[in-house]
Parts: sequence; C-alpha cells; structure tokens
Amino acid sequence: MKTKRLGIMAALPQELGDLIAQMRAAGEVRTVTLGQREYYIGDAHGLPAVVTLARIGKVAAAATASALVHVFDADAIVFTGVAGGVRADVQVGDVVVADALMQHDLDASPLFPRYEVPLLDRARFDADRALSDALAAAADAFIAEEGGALAERFAVAAPRVHRGLVVSGDRFIASHDALFALRDALPDALAVEMEGAAIAQVCYEHGVPCAVVRTISDAADAAAPLSFTEFLTSIAATYSSGILSRFLRAAG
Repeated sequence: MKTKRLGIMAALPQELGDLIAQMRAAGEVRTVTLGQREYYIGDAHGLPAVVTLARIGKVAAAATASALVHVFDADAIVFTGVAGGVRADVQVGDVVVADALMQHDLDASPLFPRYEVPLLDRARFDADRALSDALAAAADAFIAEEGGALAERFAVAAPRVHRGLVVSGDRFIASHDALFALRDALPDALAVEMEGAAIAQVCYEHGVPCAVVRTISDAADAAAPLSFTEFLTSIAATYSSGILSRFLRAAG
C-alpha cells in the first residue's frame, strides 16, 4: 500500500482502540478542530495518518470523509468499527472486511432503481482491493494469534474473517423482522452498519481508495442493543487495536 497520508475513521472512540494514544507516545500529534470534530495528525505505527471520529450515520460519515480528502489531503481512507451480523453464519466476534458497500435504505424509485444512487448509475461501491487485502491479512493474523484468548476471555465463538458485501443505513437494525427483511432483500449481505457505504460513495466520487473493516458486535436482532453496548464497552477496542496495529505496521 502506497499512500502519502492515510485517513483513519471510526464512529465511536472505542472503535479506534488505543491508536491515538499510541500516536502520541510515538511522536508529535497535531490536533485540528473542524466541523465539531477533532482530527489527529501524526504517525501511526510509522505511517503518516490523520485520525478522526466521524460520529454515527451516513451524513456524519460522508462529511468527515470529504474533510479528510479535501482539507487534510488523505489519499486513502480506512474505516474501522463494529456492525451487526446479517448472514446466519456471521457470528458475534467475527470480522468482516468489505469487498463492496451499498445503502440498504436508499430508494428513489420509480425514478431510479431501488438502492441505486441517483445520477451515479450504481448501487454498490467496491472497496479498494489492496487496502482490503491488507486489512484482511491483519485480521487473519490477529485472530490466529489472539482468537483462542478472545473466545475464552469474552465468551465468543472461535472468530472468523469474512469478505463480502456490507450494507449501511440510517437505522439501527434491532428486530427479527428487520433482520429477515434485509436477508430477503439482500441475500449476499454479511453485515449491517450506519456509515460505510456513505464513505465509499464519497471516495468513489473523488477517486480515493477506501476500505472498511467491521467486527461483529451483535446479530442485528432483538438482543442487538444490549449486545452492541456490551461488546462496544468491553471488546471493541481490543479488536480495533489488534487489527489496526498489524495493518499499519505492515503498511508502514
């Protein structure tokens, strides 16, 4: 991966793990406040980076991605965070690296086909292959080295890494009916979250490579709110730190 400055995003602080603390420990970090967000500029495991919290939702994610590209000169963007599992074999504690992203709640029909972004002639946006391969390799290494301890410590099944479609929408999926509707409408969807497809669209429009890695925090069902909260509080930072550190060291 060749990049002059990598943009690294998450929605919530736990999803960045200890990355900002590591940057500060390693050297000078400059902080810029813009649009009620703080952007941390420095070296992340030897790689020039700007790190920020997008907050939750597609608008917040798109605005933050645009700032990374146009204000902070990021020439590639990686998003890390948690998501709900959609496909039945995607379990809590697994990792999903997006090959493609789309908005499951976008519907401008009958003017345009359902899910298609108006005037772009596409519904799905591909993640950058090189970035995604590097994230998947980092996730594989993390799980190979830490998977047993994770399963024992956090009472999750033996974690696995998946590649495929991640869908985004401005709605937290938290019922069996909503989950089954997603499975019926988009049978190849692996995970559901609230930011990735918006970032992918911004990056597509500006020719910037992007990739999204998600740790599964819940099953997108009636138990999702509690599972999400518990996972975010106790486990998410462990995954993010483990995957990001391996990814950045390999790229630096």
